[in-house]
Amino acid sequence: MVTVSDLKLSFGDRVLFKDVNLKFTPGNCYGIIGANGAGKSTFLKLLSRELEADSGQISYPSKARMAVLRQEHYQYEDLPILEVVIMGYPKLHRIRKEREDLYAKPDFSEADGLRAGELETEFAELGGWEAEAQAAILLSGLGMAESEHGRLMREIDEGRKVRVLLAQALFGNPDILLLDEPTNGLDLDSISWLEEFLIEFPNIVIVVSHDRHFLNAVCTHTCDIDFGAIRMYPGNYDFWYRMSRILTQQMKDDKRRREEKIKDLKEFIQRFASNASKSRQATSRKKILDKLDVEDLQPSSRRFPYVGFKPAREPGNNVLSIQGISKTQEGQRILSAFSLEVQRTDKIAFVGREHLAKTALFGILAGEDAAFEGSFSWGQTLSVSYFPKDNAPLFQSDLSIVDWLRQYTESEDETYIRSFLGRMLFSGDEALKPVRVLSGGEKVRCMLSRLMLSEANCLILDEPTNHLDLEAITALNNGLIEFPGVLLFTSHDHEFVNSIASRIVEICPGGVIDRAMPFDDYLADPKIRALRDEYYHGHVIAEI
Repeated sequence: MVTVSDLKLSFGDRVLFKDVNLKFTPGNCYGIIGANGAGKSTFLKLLSRELEADSGQISYPSKARMAVLRQEHYQYEDLPILEVVIMGYPKLHRIRKEREDLYAKPDFSEADGLRAGELETEFAELGGWEAEAQAAILLSGLGMAESEHGRLMREIDEGRKVRVLLAQALFGNPDILLLDEPTNGLDLDSISWLEEFLIEFPNIVIVVSHDRHFLNAVCTHTCDIDFGAIRMYPGNYDFWYRMSRILTQQMKDDKRRREEKIKDLKEFIQRFASNASKSRQATSRKKILDKLDVEDLQPSSRRFPYVGFKPAREPGNNVLSIQGISKTQEGQRILSAFSLEVQRTDKIAFVGREHLAKTALFGILAGEDAAFEGSFSWGQTLSVSYFPKDNAPLFQSDLSIVDWLRQYTESEDETYIRSFLGRMLFSGDEALKPVRVLSGGEKVRCMLSRLMLSEANCLILDEPTNHLDLEAITALNNGLIEFPGVLLFTSHDHEFVNSIASRIVEICPGGVIDRAMPFDDYLADPKIRALRDEYYHGHVIAEI
């Protein structure tokens, strides 16, 4: 058990946490959520004792072993990958190394023989004989081919280094596992493997992630960092989100608050418990929910943005025709004879590892790149608004946020312009900040304000969830589900793609796969999987 008592941490005048009291118990996975800058990663650093709190205490058994996913990608450059993974269990690695050094001595003495006996006993007790095999299983599950296991860390790219460090954290069955954004850089197969690993993991897992699908799959509890407090709720992210919405709505009606709160939450809890898909989690959640006192639950005070796209007119039957578009970039053919007919009801997710091809295609369709072969034509009724992956060039000025957004409308009504910023939580003096100093998440929220203001009936979105917190991702997700126009988009967010797309287009090196079906069905279809393997010529398929 990990116990947090009366924890407080401040940076200058800003109180990050105050009066935090939590208990983390074995067999459960705790998702840490909160707005950007709320202190999620900082809380993990406090738990790992990398940072020291101003006051309060974090305690766990002295013999408990804690493993932390660290982002020190270049720390182990001259070491073999397999050894880096085993270093995740420091005691075992230390004994393993001493044992190897001892046997390598040219003048092996009687004292060395006695020490070797001691080491052999400890080595066996810690599972040393199985260490390399277990490390290899972790690496393979995370998408590292067996041929890579003996390579040095400096011989692999940064994305593969991330996987090795994750395997290092998972190695040796730690008592407490702290993971900060563990799905970064993983493909879908590796994420699925990690989900199954954590669902069956018997000890304590505490994880920070912006991946809602991942949080929903693995978490038994959700810890919400909100205005200096950390509140723990039973259930995964979806349960927390829906419960928070119910509570917030009922706070607005004091007369019926008590009765409706109890009724609605009990109904929702029953549905939630019966829908749990994993046996271990179903049992765990039922125990949690049986003990849940709905009178103790409090709504989140965090603000949620509102995203709503209302086109000025409906798209007609002629939408978009793409004929044989090819694109060469820096001497490399990244798009070859690509053709597509888009219908008025389409919400198309472009998936696959050919990220340059997708971004190039979007730039061409948005009219920002004229250096291509082939042709395309938009229908006369279509108005297009584009969200580029790299939006930094649009913010290289000293304009205030209000004046920046004013560039994209003919309206002179500042109240009207500010209303779109207000939906994205830029209110009062916040809307007067110069755009040059905005964070990545703030820039994305400005871009979403611009998209809403455009009233376009076709949106082209290239990785729109990058830099957003969970609340903004959820708001954007809901807004695009309700959007009545045409949508072309890319995203690495599984839940985002699966809940929005009606059609999947995957650009592969050997061809294009185009299917009108939900994303999960696309991934599960064995015929499509075989076709993808063929189009990728047997290469390992990276993230979708």
